[in-house]
Amino acid sequence: MEIAGAAVGRRLSEGEVFGEAVEWDWPSNTGGRTVGYVSIDATGGYRVRRGSEAEGRMIDVGLVFAPAVGGRDGCGFWPPGARHGLEEQMRRHAAQAGLESAETWVGLTDGGRLDEFLRVYFPQAEVILGFYHAAEHLNDLAKALHPGNDGLAGEVAGHWCHQLKHEGGAAVLTVLEAVSLRGRKEATRECHRQVTSYVRNNLFRTDYPRYRANGWLIGSGHIESACKGVIGLRMKGGGMRWGETGADAVGHLRALFKSKKGQWDACWATAM
Repeated sequence: MEIAGAAVGRRLSEGEVFGEAVEWDWPSNTGGRTVGYVSIDATGGYRVRRGSEAEGRMIDVGLVFAPAVGGRDGCGFWPPGARHGLEEQMRRHAAQAGLESAETWVGLTDGGRLDEFLRVYFPQAEVILGFYHAAEHLNDLAKALHPGNDGLAGEVAGHWCHQLKHEGGAAVLTVLEAVSLRGRKEATRECHRQVTSYVRNNLFRTDYPRYRANGWLIGSGHIESACKGVIGLRMKGGGMRWGETGADAVGHLRALFKSKKGQWDACWATAM
């Protein structure tokens, strides 16, 4: 399996794509413009044996998709410290799916280091912070402000999340900056600082009222599902340990297997 996966990775790194180019039926937004989606996320959980210890590692998962018709294409993976051209692979897969024909590109992100990936390789994309990621941070702050009172924390976080979805990040930032920290513990103050900084730094990708008015996705469910289905279900079983080379090889196989129908057969129909 690892030999086959390494061969697939090598072919991809050399610029090969599997199957014929077929322009997807990109969905239309509220204004009638067609929309194509790209997303990338890092998933953790595969374990590498280091002597007597097992250390967790991350794998980056790329996705080009058309949600209205279920088109989905897992585009590539790499283990830590050993990139195998995910950037170029995603661009080639996007071209194969006809992303250039979509009038609008939307990039869904977690607001972290992978944003730079979208900015460089999909510069036309309007980048949206996945709503779930923003909501997680707001929930963390609500719990820090109301320790031991899950009911009140949930109520406060729910209000903030509702405001974020219907009024946008700027409105929520105003509310967060007005929170009184008088008498609060240092840990609570630090959580407040981190969350307000996170919202402030992501203001340009949290205009959720406009995104929703355009009919665009704001959730990262597709890429979260890809992380679980492509990597998690195969590589995070109880007691599993992987070397980085093996994890990379199996990741390539899983991406190919879970990609758009026809790519798996097209790969094996040609000589390795």
